[in-house]
Amino acid sequence: MSMAKTGAAVIDPYELLGVAREADDAAVKAAYRKVAKTAHPDAGGDAEAFAKISACYDLLKDPVRRRVFDDTGYDPQLAEPTDLKGLMVLETLINDMILDEREPGSFDPVAGLRRKLTDDILKCRFHILELERHRARVRKHLDRLGRRPDTDVLGSMLRARAQSITDAIKASEVQIGAIERAYSMLEGYSYELEPLPVEIEAEDLPKAAE
Repeated sequence: MSMAKTGAAVIDPYELLGVAREADDAAVKAAYRKVAKTAHPDAGGDAEAFAKISACYDLLKDPVRRRVFDDTGYDPQLAEPTDLKGLMVLETLINDMILDEREPGSFDPVAGLRRKLTDDILKCRFHILELERHRARVRKHLDRLGRRPDTDVLGSMLRARAQSITDAIKASEVQIGAIERAYSMLEGYSYELEPLPVEIEAEDLPKAAE
């Protein structure tokens, strides 16, 4: 199943500032000043790019946020919105992967993650189809209402129900986008399985001396 790619890769503060992961505070500060000097809007730089550089510096100078980023690979304040939603989807699945009591190497958890994401997208799309059918029925009832009283309580309730269904459809579409982003984040991964034990046929066994 083809998955759409949405959003850019998660921002890497080390790469953006041009410092090594083991860089100390002084090295991080020096790198920030060097990059900021040319990236600052007053020097003709792009305001959005400068904001990202400043955000990266804020992350790396904060020891707690920096450790979280080093351990998890992302920072909620730095991640792109689409990336963050995809990461939140993966976070839940990673818990299932960790809690699986099968021996690591005896199954492919990455393939399992991809299957689960594909299934979730299909479920969301089916849910949207059901909601669209339900909304169509509500609208048909609304269209068939003839003479109405001034208060039109029934019409108001049907319109409110149709709007609620529309909101639910939009929420499902957003969820599909997050799942597709999570799927794209798994691209490039492979998982090494333990080789299956070789079964020795009976005729291959050495015969006892007669």
